[in-house]
Amino acid sequence: MVMPILDPAAALDASRPRPLGLSEPQPDLFDAVTQQTNNVNVAVFAPDLERVEVAYQAPGDGWRVHTLPNLEDGVHFGIVSGMPPGTRYGFRAAPSGGGLPMSVPALDFDDDGEQSLLLDPYGRAVDQRGEFLTSVHMATDFDWGDDAPPRTPMRTSVIYEAHVRGQTMLHPDIPEHLRGTYAGMAHPVMIQHLTELGITAVELLPIHFHLDESHLQDLGMTNYWGYNTAAFFAPHADYATEAARNAGPHAVQDELKGMIKLLHAAGIEVILDVVYNHTAEAGPDGPALSFRGLAEDRYYRHDAHGRYLDTTGCGNTLDFSDPVVVDLTLDSLRYWVNEFHVDGFRFDLAVTLCRDAGNQFDPRHPFLRAIEEDPVLSVVKLISEPWDVGYGGWQTGRFPPGWSDWNDHFRDGVRRFWLSDRAAMEAGGQGGSIASLAEIMAGSANLFASSGRTRLASVNFVTAHDGFTLKDLVSYDRKHNEANGEQNRDGHGDNRSYNHGFEGRSEDEAIVAARALSIRNLMATLLLSIGVPMITAGDELGRTQQGNNNAYCQDNPTAWLDWSRTSEANAMFRTTQELVKLRRWFLRHQPENFPAKANDASLQWFDDKGKRMTPARWNDPSVRSVQLLMGAEDSEVRGLIVVNGSNQDMKMVLPEILSETGIGKRMFELRFTTSVLHERRKGALVASGERDILQANTINIYRT
Repeated sequence: MVMPILDPAAALDASRPRPLGLSEPQPDLFDAVTQQTNNVNVAVFAPDLERVEVAYQAPGDGWRVHTLPNLEDGVHFGIVSGMPPGTRYGFRAAPSGGGLPMSVPALDFDDDGEQSLLLDPYGRAVDQRGEFLTSVHMATDFDWGDDAPPRTPMRTSVIYEAHVRGQTMLHPDIPEHLRGTYAGMAHPVMIQHLTELGITAVELLPIHFHLDESHLQDLGMTNYWGYNTAAFFAPHADYATEAARNAGPHAVQDELKGMIKLLHAAGIEVILDVVYNHTAEAGPDGPALSFRGLAEDRYYRHDAHGRYLDTTGCGNTLDFSDPVVVDLTLDSLRYWVNEFHVDGFRFDLAVTLCRDAGNQFDPRHPFLRAIEEDPVLSVVKLISEPWDVGYGGWQTGRFPPGWSDWNDHFRDGVRRFWLSDRAAMEAGGQGGSIASLAEIMAGSANLFASSGRTRLASVNFVTAHDGFTLKDLVSYDRKHNEANGEQNRDGHGDNRSYNHGFEGRSEDEAIVAARALSIRNLMATLLLSIGVPMITAGDELGRTQQGNNNAYCQDNPTAWLDWSRTSEANAMFRTTQELVKLRRWFLRHQPENFPAKANDASLQWFDDKGKRMTPARWNDPSVRSVQLLMGAEDSEVRGLIVVNGSNQDMKMVLPEILSETGIGKRMFELRFTTSVLHERRKGALVASGERDILQANTINIYRT
């Protein structure tokens, strides 16, 4: 039998408004209360409600309700008895009037109908039964053993963006009951794949508890990507094994922690893609699941007329000019670092998180400053998606020190040089100059300098979950999103892609070869440029989504990784693996401050004659070739990247290198070429001042 609170006055003394959510009571204030079995301090920010009651169901018991007796600065709080771990609970408005704040049976409660309770914004798990959602009281015990964060420096990081479910759903060597789960992500076969590839961090698409938008439900689809968070402290249970789901939220939590522990043991960091810019409550007509029913005016951004301001394109926007929203986000982030040992975060639509009371981006926003000063959060990896859909939404390069940005300049510039420019030239037109490619290959230093950051602030990517895969970039001129049920209106129309003469799958050997060359050029540029490379899962295997560039609702083989190891897939894997090894090998032979402190001496540019690039050459749109000599002057090894972006083979004179004794002859060893001659030419020696032939649209990488 659940005992009531003994004395409301005593409960007032023993309870506290912080921390929000469920926590242990203060035993030194009133032992008679706290010594009762399973007493919990409950606190919820709900200034919109005059009185709040918590409805809860302990395992094996019926539903009970308890009115929270205390109110301070919008926080309703009190001690509630009989709430052991595993208890389902939620909040609702309490009837007005007096009455003792004791736990009593909820005679009017029905959990088989529509949503009648509000989720705890600080709830550690969500129980979902049909349309009915409740928070769950969680214990946090887990045997972490000797787990320690890998703490891989950004300079040597290679990030792999993956989806927990899609990564393993089709893997034949992972047991069927583990496919598509946290456990599957950490299966030895998957860890072997990641380590053989040279990955240092997996960046997981959202694993916070999320819901499907109503229009997708009407179409019989789901939000596969998961960018529709409903609970910022709760893991998404559907990514756990059936056994864990059946065992309950604690088993789900343990499976996720076990995944992270195993990845750490392999030296792989875990970065979470997090969505704090909006919630699953959608627009003003959306459901009241939590925030909307507790403090709508405080959690969401409104204009002067009380209408929702939307900088996310999702119907609502969390208001980061309000300290309550900032504190919620900081508390959530700390929880994932402290309790789940995650190594960093990628912030979806991060500009929204840094908008002030006037809805303007502020690079010294209180949220950013709080992270900078936080001993837990300031030492993990912080990656921004530096744009949103609001006014002034593009802010790449403006985030503060300690942050890295997804570099859309890199994405667009690499695609343009190797794909849309090539398409234009093959159609009889002209491509762009080499200057824009050179800038991004060198780490986009000018883009990040004003924020006080180095080239390592650039997270370089050619593809991401949002858009074409690498293979589709070279196979489609247009998006093909008809399967999404929106008449192909969704997804980006400007992809800077090139189908090489035929739309979609082709058996023409010339087209297949041309596409493979372009893929190698794109991957080589990604992995050998200065900055932090991010590979999208499956690109190392030549994955296709059949031209769908917005597969957010495709929880099926369209978006899942295809593990059929065809000769084409094996060749692409070997290419990616070799490029990652080459990158790591080069950096091992550089001082620790390279490339963050790269200067004119460590990055030298030469033309096809082996002479220094001049302003005239840089600005000449017909110049499509360049040589980058890269590496600290006092390092054991320097690398030479030679780019021929023209449609003609070129004779390139390799540069002479200035040393302490002056300009002298050096031997360059060819380590990699994107041309079909790679296996035949690898290891060839060419003296500085001598010519080497680069095939059309290829890259050569040498060492000296």
